[in-house]
Amino acid sequence: MARSGVRYEDVQRAIDALLEKGEAPSVHKVREVLGTGSFTTISEHLREWRARREENRDLPPPRGMPEALQELAESLWEKAQSSANEGLAHYREEAESRVASAREDAGDAMRRAEDAEQRESALAAHLARTEQRLEEQSGELARRASERDVLAEREAKLAARQARLESQLASLQQAHERQTREQQDALTEQADRHRQRLAREEKRHETSEARLMGLVDEARQERQAAEKRHAQRLQQLEARLERAQQLVQEARGALADEEKRHRETEWARHQAEERTRTLRHEQALMQARIDEQKQLLEEQTRRLRDLETQLHRCLWQAPVAAQSEDEAGENDEGPAGAEPSSTDAK
Repeated sequence: MARSGVRYEDVQRAIDALLEKGEAPSVHKVREVLGTGSFTTISEHLREWRARREENRDLPPPRGMPEALQELAESLWEKAQSSANEGLAHYREEAESRVASAREDAGDAMRRAEDAEQRESALAAHLARTEQRLEEQSGELARRASERDVLAEREAKLAARQARLESQLASLQQAHERQTREQQDALTEQADRHRQRLAREEKRHETSEARLMGLVDEARQERQAAEKRHAQRLQQLEARLERAQQLVQEARGALADEEKRHRETEWARHQAEERTRTLRHEQALMQARIDEQKQLLEEQTRRLRDLETQLHRCLWQAPVAAQSEDEAGENDEGPAGAEPSSTDAK
């Protein structure tokens, strides 16, 4: 342990040691005995010692301490030293217990910090997987949106085609009605002509009746053939219209399914965003816990350092206290304690 400075008592003990050896005290010899101190300080203490010796030269030499008092002092010194050792042992055990407890707390804090870091890593990996799935779902949603646009375009084309077919059907119906009217008018006109002709033929000759009947049958057959062709054409148009309507229904069903899948995808994306926000919130809470555990670990480390410092101070204070009591005992003898040595030296 480093000295705070050379005191007069240290120099006096060194001088007594030199005088016991039969050597005259000097600055160099005193410093060799002490092993430390500046020459200026030692020189000042040495001058003070010589001045005190000159002042006490005419005083009678002190008598030695009585044996009973010396035994009592030794007994008291042993008891004080034993009490100091017991107190030091108690302080050492308490400090070691606190150090062990602090180390256990630090170990627990380190384990909790490692667990928190592992959970943070797991959450980060889960968040990365969730973001990847979200990106995949976004891509799938974009693809579905593209398919929906294609279906919408196809539905628009089918609707336009249906409109054209309906327009053609209306035109055909109008043409059919017009043709029917024309055929009816023609048939009516032809029947009128035939009746007129029949009337004329009846007037002219009875033999023309057979010819007239043949013409009526021929006209009736032509009318039936025309009506049959018109019915076949109408059936074809109705079948084409039914197929067009069926295609429109299929396109509408496909569009409804696509809209349903789109709504499901939107819901899944919303759920993924909710989970992502929840995971980010949990990650922020976990980071706050990690910071709190790190702060607690730093506080435990500071407490451990303080305990080690207190233990170091307790370990070094006991010898210093013993040395101070020894020096106090020597100081009780007063300046005359050096007189026997000086007298013997004379």
